[in-house]
Formats: sequence, C-alpha cells, structure tokens
Amino acid sequence: MSSVQIEGYTVDEILQLPDEQLEGLILCDEPLVFRAGSASLLGRFRIDPPALVLELAHVDGGGEGALPAVASLTARYAQRKGLQWLEWRVHAVHCARPNLKLRRVLERRGFAVRTPGTGECYFLRSPVGAI
Repeated sequence: MSSVQIEGYTVDEILQLPDEQLEGLILCDEPLVFRAGSASLLGRFRIDPPALVLELAHVDGGGEGALPAVASLTARYAQRKGLQWLEWRVHAVHCARPNLKLRRVLERRGFAVRTPGTGECYFLRSPVGAI
C-alpha cells in the first residue's frame, strides 16, 4: 500500500498489533476519530459475521489516499479473521457542506445510496478478496 499512515502507523505496523489490542481499540462499535494521511475521519467499526462493517460519519480533508489505506487495512484484517465481506457505510449523503469529490470517488467505486438500518448512506458490500 502507499505511504499513507493511520495515526502515525503504516498499515503493516497496525496489522502487527495483537488482535486483542486492535479489537479493544478499534473494533468496539464505538465512534472513533482518527487521522489517515492528512484526512480526519469519524468512524465506527465492528465485526458482524461474516462481515467487517465500516461506518464513516465524517471525512474531512485528505485526497492523497486515505480511503484506499483504510480499505487496504480493513481488507487484510478481515481476510486474516476469515470474514467474507467488507460492508461500507459512508454517511455523506446529506452534509451541510458536501464533499463533491468524495461523492464522485464513492460513486465511481460502485457505492450506491441505500438505507441499511443506520440511515441513508453511500453503501457498498464487497467480497474481502475484491479490495
């Protein structure tokens, strides 16, 4: 993956952390603010077998590959855990100041506006090996 760091760590460094630490800090289904490259993100992550659910409520800044870095990290982790799907929910549909570039990127990657139980969002469910 690129040199984009998440909270100062490379994707490989994060994946070297013990599962208990990753699950306790990140996969706790609680809101989490973090930096990926120059982007600031508000997200929530959980395992809902057979999927790893990634819910992004806010993405501010970035542009140098923050979302691909998060995608690479989550896909590799899901594969390691034997999960089948990555389920993305990006709540960027009704923003006061919409990020049109983010919308274009999501639509180009196959995201569609849906309401999967957490409100209207850009939604994509993809096999773990496809990312």
